[in-house]
Amino acid sequence: MGNQFIMPKQVFYGENALKDAADVIATLGKKALVVTDPMMMKLGTAQMVTDLLDEKGVHYAIYSNITGEPTDKMIEAGLDVYNDQSCDFLIAVGGGSPIDSMKAIAAVSTSGGSIDDYLGKVITVATPPMVAIPTTSGTGSEATQFTIITNTQKDIKMLLKGPVLMPDIAIDDPAFTLTAPKSVTAATGLDALCHASEAYTSRKAQPLTDEFALSAIKKIFKYLPVCYKDGANVEARAQMSLAALEAGVAFNNASVTVIHGMSRPIGALFHVPHGISNAMLLSACFTYVYDGAYDRFADMAREIGVASDNDDDKIAAKKFIDACNELCKICEIPTLEKYGIDKDEFFANMDKMADDAMASGSPSNTIKELNKDDLLNIYKELWK
Repeated sequence: MGNQFIMPKQVFYGENALKDAADVIATLGKKALVVTDPMMMKLGTAQMVTDLLDEKGVHYAIYSNITGEPTDKMIEAGLDVYNDQSCDFLIAVGGGSPIDSMKAIAAVSTSGGSIDDYLGKVITVATPPMVAIPTTSGTGSEATQFTIITNTQKDIKMLLKGPVLMPDIAIDDPAFTLTAPKSVTAATGLDALCHASEAYTSRKAQPLTDEFALSAIKKIFKYLPVCYKDGANVEARAQMSLAALEAGVAFNNASVTVIHGMSRPIGALFHVPHGISNAMLLSACFTYVYDGAYDRFADMAREIGVASDNDDDKIAAKKFIDACNELCKICEIPTLEKYGIDKDEFFANMDKMADDAMASGSPSNTIKELNKDDLLNIYKELWK
């Protein structure tokens, strides 16, 4: 059976990537909606993009009210700006939230209705051109056909998808990541690790996704600790930007598995940043499922140099999980309790979280077969 492999139409990466992409961006339309957040405005990061648009004679409007992980209400407000300002293409500047918001605004601008209408459906109507400029190294949203938007009525995170949601241009310029604080560097970097390692251990893995996933994993273990300790290290930032892109390409085609499935309900109900909730789950999830794929976990361990070819696959697989735990420790990832989540409230919501996780479909991509009871057991492990 053949495999399909989807990537952005054009990728610009490395130092001066934005400048290199300028002429191409100028051909996309007459007026851009720049989707960003208040911090990018305050830091002057968004201005780096608008200055370039001014230089190229491209008009623009700015929507900067992405004040957290995106919600359906934010998308509605952004769509109003897009339409009122007669924009014809979009540029996202920021982390995964502005990029996901851009995709949702673009989708609804041509498909109609509200973003809530597309839960569980594949979005098929072509969107206006989209440019994604990530300012963090982790979400990989610049290289995926997915967007995650919170439904404020149901308190769930909606995973929306369709090849039309793939940005036309992805720009991974390390200059945009230098201002990311340590906490964001850790959360997004570990999110990228989950993307890559889940893609590699997914039922949907294929030879091309394996190449991208392993390359990303190797870079993350080498460069995330450097970025966390020294955010001004341009080479480390550049390598992490590339790793996040590779991980995004990998999971866009092989999907994610149990970690992401179980993470989204925690984020929706307890407002834990996506990368942090992934990291909180990483050890418990992989410890529970690695017996279904010792060889795949062993491959990752050997790739990062913590296991040798002489190690039995089961032993090597455990060494990979140990290495993940050590990386989470370096990045100072808190437990649920230390984060401030009430145990009784968590347990009261656990049944709903397990249902929502199973409904997302992500756990079913795990090589080891999982059911709701398995997810409940993993959630309980987080408190031991």
